[in-house]
Amino acid sequence: MPAIGDVARLAGVSKSTASRALSGRGYVAEETRLRVEEAAQRIGYIASPDAASLVTGRTKNVGVVIPFVNRWFFGEVLEGAERALLSAGYDLTLYNLAIGGPERDRVFDFFLARKRVDAVIAVGVDLDEREVDTITSRGKPILALGGTAPGAPRLAIDDRAAAGLATQHLIQLGHTRIAHLAGAGAGSAARSVQAMRTAGFQDRMSAAGLVPVGEPSGVIEADMTLPGGYSAGLQLLGHPGARPTAVFAASDEIAFGVMRAAERLGIAVPSALSIIGFDGHEHAELFGLTTIEQYPEEQGRLAVETVMEWLGEGYGEVDLATAGVPLATRLVVRSSTTAAPR
Repeated sequence: MPAIGDVARLAGVSKSTASRALSGRGYVAEETRLRVEEAAQRIGYIASPDAASLVTGRTKNVGVVIPFVNRWFFGEVLEGAERALLSAGYDLTLYNLAIGGPERDRVFDFFLARKRVDAVIAVGVDLDEREVDTITSRGKPILALGGTAPGAPRLAIDDRAAAGLATQHLIQLGHTRIAHLAGAGAGSAARSVQAMRTAGFQDRMSAAGLVPVGEPSGVIEADMTLPGGYSAGLQLLGHPGARPTAVFAASDEIAFGVMRAAERLGIAVPSALSIIGFDGHEHAELFGLTTIEQYPEEQGRLAVETVMEWLGEGYGEVDLATAGVPLATRLVVRSSTTAAPR
């Protein structure tokens, strides 16, 4: 098997120069770098990641923690992150994080803390202080993309403001009987994404002097999936006397389910029921769904770029203020919302 010394001899340089040329770390003249790369290619030399990590202290690997691997939003984030990592010459190691228990503990105590990753990106999960400390105490940067992570930098949209915008859209259309289908856990985790979207809904309803429709507070929790929205929609719309004229769903997939529930119950959308979602799902236009659009693939890319900046300049030496700036969202109006029925 070819070694770095073979490459160096063929290129007519020292082993340290050959190593710098192939690793990209340290200055090497462009002509020399090309000569070394040509020599490595000619004899079939492939640099060992393990050997390189012993020299640089880097594994060129980032751990990404997510709660779901089979949902659209997280798939989009992963696609953006993976493309950015590949462009930077890094690998991605994916961990599907359980809600709690020994499996979750093993992810932090062994797989992320002890195995060789240079940084951790937590996507849409709520971490506790111990989990964050387990990573940072070993000198590894951790970034929360959505979700919560006490003491860790965070990239996120302003869920509360965006949910308020969705609610205000319905109010401006003249709706006074409005319900909210929240994500599961909205009532139990005060700083979660689900809770922030519920708070944004309640802010605008209170400011308009309106009382949400439904029991006990006009908020029904549902899994943020199409089946979850369907079940919650049947529950919400099943009693004619208590029906809202508009629904703000905490995700587009919930909104799709509500549309299906309304269809089954013979409720016309939007003439009898306006529906607005949240996320900017790739099928939102197909359904004609009005939504608050965010950009998960772009969020994945930005998360990786932030981590790459830390790794390039030294963790702890980078101004982290930009990590607190809300990411972009926008209201996209389609055919699922209209003026309140007379």
